[in-house]
Amino acid sequence: MSTLSLDQVPAEIAKGLLSIGAVALRPHEPFTWTSGIKSPIYCDNRLTMSYPAIRELIAEGFATIIREKYPDCQAVAGIATGGIPHAAWVAQKLNLPMLYVRDKAKGHGKANQIEGHFEAGQKVVLIEDLISTGGSSLKAAVAVREAGCSVQGVVAIFTYQFQNALDAFAAENIPLDTLSNYTALIQTAVKSGAIREEDVSLLQAWRENPSAYGA
Repeated sequence: MSTLSLDQVPAEIAKGLLSIGAVALRPHEPFTWTSGIKSPIYCDNRLTMSYPAIRELIAEGFATIIREKYPDCQAVAGIATGGIPHAAWVAQKLNLPMLYVRDKAKGHGKANQIEGHFEAGQKVVLIEDLISTGGSSLKAAVAVREAGCSVQGVVAIFTYQFQNALDAFAAENIPLDTLSNYTALIQTAVKSGAIREEDVSLLQAWRENPSAYGA
């Protein structure tokens, strides 16, 4: 990973995710999400925890982004739950404090939403496993900002590249970086033979209008 440049990372991460089944593509037999939306892709990045080579690839990718884009970062915060283990590995690599952020404050004890020691003005980068609409990630980032920290950005393993997610991050003025994305995944899947070239337009149509897919 240390020999890769940032522009090589999306394809390498996509290849790794496909190899362990963390992402699966079924353009003609779509999955059904909890929301009821039909989707040609299913993503379970929690599987990466069980594969040392892949999680190291991801951790070094995150560390590279933080070193190059957020060199003043003073703490790494994992977004519950998928971002927590990756934040731990990255914080260890960078020798930085680690925090984690719940979706809401605890209903007991100190009622913390953010766990770990932090100080006002501390520069924090948040780590997430997947960006869909971006709602839960932004909620965590805003909570960290409202706690008095300076949110430098959110970095995630993978994004579906929905325009509404990009718009939401821009509206909150919070930078978003991802190791890989839907476009890189499709390109990698075609090269490996996991999907056919003629299915690419169908897969791209889903990203542009998910609610209409399969209708």
